[in-house]
Amino acid sequence: MKRLFPTKARVVLLLAVLLTGVLAVASRVTGLSVPNLVVQSVLTPIRAGVHALTNQAQQIYNYMFQYEALAAENQALRKRITELEEDARTADALSRENDVLRAALDLVEAREDFKLVDSHIITWSSNDWTSNLTIDKGSNAGIAEGMCAITANGEVVGLVSQVGGNYAVIKSVLDSSLEVSATIASSGYSGMVKGGYAAGEEGMLHMDYLPSDAVIRNHDQVVTAGSTVYPRDLILGYVVDAGFDDTGVAKFAILEPAADFRALEQVFVLTDYSNG
Repeated sequence: MKRLFPTKARVVLLLAVLLTGVLAVASRVTGLSVPNLVVQSVLTPIRAGVHALTNQAQQIYNYMFQYEALAAENQALRKRITELEEDARTADALSRENDVLRAALDLVEAREDFKLVDSHIITWSSNDWTSNLTIDKGSNAGIAEGMCAITANGEVVGLVSQVGGNYAVIKSVLDSSLEVSATIASSGYSGMVKGGYAAGEEGMLHMDYLPSDAVIRNHDQVVTAGSTVYPRDLILGYVVDAGFDDTGVAKFAILEPAADFRALEQVFVLTDYSNG
C-alpha cells in the first residue's frame, strides 16, 4: 500500500501546523489577529532596515553640513589672521616711523639751525665702487643737489647728487668717490673719510691722512669737520681698526658707519643749516 503523502509533503504540512499554532498563541498573547501578526512579522525587518538607512543618511548629511561649516569657519579664520598680520605690520611700520620722527624732533631741538625734509627710501643701487639710494622727495620739497642727507640721529647718509620734481638720488658715504672732511671727536685728529670699497673694506668707511703719531682707539667716534656741504659734528662712524698707509708716513683708520644702512627706511635732507 502506497503512502498517502510523500515525506517532503508531510514535513511541510507539519511546519504549517506548527506555524498555525504559534500564530494562534501569539495572537492570544498580543491581542492581534493572525493576519496582523503576519503583516507585522514581514514589515518589522523592513522597517528596521529603513530606519537604519535613514539614520545613516542623517549622519552623512550632518557630516557634510558640519564639514561645510568647518570649511567656512576655517576660511574666515584664515582671512582674520591675514588681516591681523597686516595690522601688525602696519603698526610696526608706524611705530618705527614715530620713533624716527621723535628722534628727528630731538635733533632739531638740539640744532635749531637745521631745516630738514623727511623722506623715504624707494630704491637702492650699489656695486663695488658706488652706492646710491633714491628717495621719494625732490625739488618740489625744496631739495637740491649738493645737500647733505642724514638719519634722525644726526648720522651721515650721503650727499644729494641728482634731483627730480618728486625724487632725489643720494650718493651714500659708502661710495668710494665721496670724500668727507672729518675729525676723531675725542682727540681732534683730522683726515678724509670715504667709502672703503676701493680699499677692500666693503660696507665700511676708510679714513686717510691721519698723523703718524696719532693715538687711535677702537670705538673712537668720527664726526664731520664742518664745511659748506656738511654741518659740523654729524656722526660718520666708529673706529674698528687702524694702521699705517703704504708710505709709512701717515696712518689710516677703518670705520664702521654710524648709519645702519641695512635697516635704513627714512632719511632727512638738510635744506639749510648754520656752522656758526
